[in-house]
Amino acid sequence: MKGFTLLSALAAAGIVSASPTKRADPTPVTIKGNAFYKGNDRFYIRGIDYQPGGDSARVDPLADKSICSRDIEWFKDLGVNTIRVYTVDNSADHTECMGLLADAGIYLVLDVNNGLYSLNRADPAPSYNAAYLQSIFATVAEFAKYKNTLAFFSGNEVINAKGNEFNAPYIKAVTRDLRAFIKAQNLRAIPVGYSAADVSESRSQTALYMNCGPDEVRSDFFAFNDYSWCNSDFTTSGWDAKVKNFTDYGLPLFLSEYGCNKNTPRKFDEVKAMMSKEMTGVYSGGIMYEYSYEESKYGIVDLDGSKGQGKVTKHGDGAEYDNFKKSLQANTAPSGDGGASLTSHDKPCPAKSADWNVDPKLLPEMPTQAQKYMKEGAGKGPGLTGSGSQTAGDSGLSTKNVTVDGSGSTTTGSKDNAGAISGSSMVATLASVAVAVAGSLLL
Repeated sequence: MKGFTLLSALAAAGIVSASPTKRADPTPVTIKGNAFYKGNDRFYIRGIDYQPGGDSARVDPLADKSICSRDIEWFKDLGVNTIRVYTVDNSADHTECMGLLADAGIYLVLDVNNGLYSLNRADPAPSYNAAYLQSIFATVAEFAKYKNTLAFFSGNEVINAKGNEFNAPYIKAVTRDLRAFIKAQNLRAIPVGYSAADVSESRSQTALYMNCGPDEVRSDFFAFNDYSWCNSDFTTSGWDAKVKNFTDYGLPLFLSEYGCNKNTPRKFDEVKAMMSKEMTGVYSGGIMYEYSYEESKYGIVDLDGSKGQGKVTKHGDGAEYDNFKKSLQANTAPSGDGGASLTSHDKPCPAKSADWNVDPKLLPEMPTQAQKYMKEGAGKGPGLTGSGSQTAGDSGLSTKNVTVDGSGSTTTGSKDNAGAISGSSMVATLASVAVAVAGSLLL
């Protein structure tokens, strides 16, 4: 395929038509028990991570038809049904690209954060502010109108090493706030969850923490990025243990990134495992990292332009592109329910330990200045320009700690007891969120 684009080849063959066609009306993906469903059929995520130009380029590929239409032809050739996008411009319109994705039968898993508007994992308290919440609420409002938006990530690898579990209450607060905003604004109930790093010291505790407590503060699903399968097998990679450890987790579970590149070319035998009965009762598929070859050296295609632009060709000799495509073709999604449970449930909160010093009873209160968005809506998003939110504490911070069930308040805490928060902001719960909606949100 080097030397010409797939889109050009398909057009020459008459496969791509220049005439307008009626847009598809996709069936929204919903949750039943511990799995995703498209109507009455089990839905397995068979996806690819998609951020042409890389994180530093801050390019929204879903706001530029020239980019998305080019790449959707490659997605169709691969046979993926889902893409994950890490950065979007919430001040832009995405109707065209989301429509093209819908026509191709492709769903979107979207990170609501970006490099400008996100939590600061080194010191989360000042970055959990009203400017930040306005941005992520605006992102949700923009993409909730598209039926092929599958899920939102409230965070990605915010807890990324042993000892920084003090971020956990902020992640859970953001998840709570997003779910409350969706409900208050009467938006489609798109699932909200967290994409965790595969940190052995805290992986299980993070999963339990995101699925414990009152329903209003729990995640709708849990995902994690896994790079332990390095052209190996189900047992050598430790995936057998990761199935066993998450059995009866009670929520949908999937891999938000996978595809170790230590041994190349990658064969992507992970797909066979994910589509097998060994995993389908617990996991709902995964998203391969990644589409375009960037600084991290994982991509399966090359772009010859900057900022996501240019001609697309298979990376290198094309082996990894071909291997991924063949693996998807050879390992189709199984029929039936795959052994999934039809009921969901919470889990006990993780106990404190040397690797997990988090008080599960406390969460940051939504900043008072952000509570108006519950009733009024977020308004126009700030986009991908400006100074961002991490130093926008003057927009409004959290000022007190409250228990998750709203039964009492506490003083601010510290990183040494990460149920509250460090610095001048802090924790509260759904009681304040309910008040903010002024009766429009019934929690």
